[in-house]
Amino acid sequence: MEKDLGVIITSDLKSSQQCSQSYAKANRILGMIKQTICHKNTDILLQLYKSLVRSQLEYCTAAWCPHYQKNKKLLEKVQRHFTRTIPGLKEVPNEIRLKRLKLWTLEDRRILVDLIEVFKMFRGLSVVDIDA
Repeated sequence: MEKDLGVIITSDLKSSQQCSQSYAKANRILGMIKQTICHKNTDILLQLYKSLVRSQLEYCTAAWCPHYQKNKKLLEKVQRHFTRTIPGLKEVPNEIRLKRLKLWTLEDRRILVDLIEVFKMFRGLSVVDIDA
């Protein structure tokens, strides 16, 4: 196992350890936000989540994108937990919570980033040369 720039690379190239580490770190940050923010304003909580928590879950996913459902569910669990902390949304189904907060699932965001990178490659806007 090697760790480079915060990304864990294992000999079998599986991302389970990276997913577990990202989950744990994001969960700790979410817990800190819940303990320190007294006034549960939705806009403030969303900004904190997007900047502090989601960034941990999406850091360098081009290198370690989760492929197994258990890892995808583990990462989505943090976002589901966050959306339940928003006042008035605790008992609402997850899909509706995401829609009301104008959030995408983390998997959808990873797919979008991948599609944007492929588009850049074909347009010659990426440092990756697809003709090589």
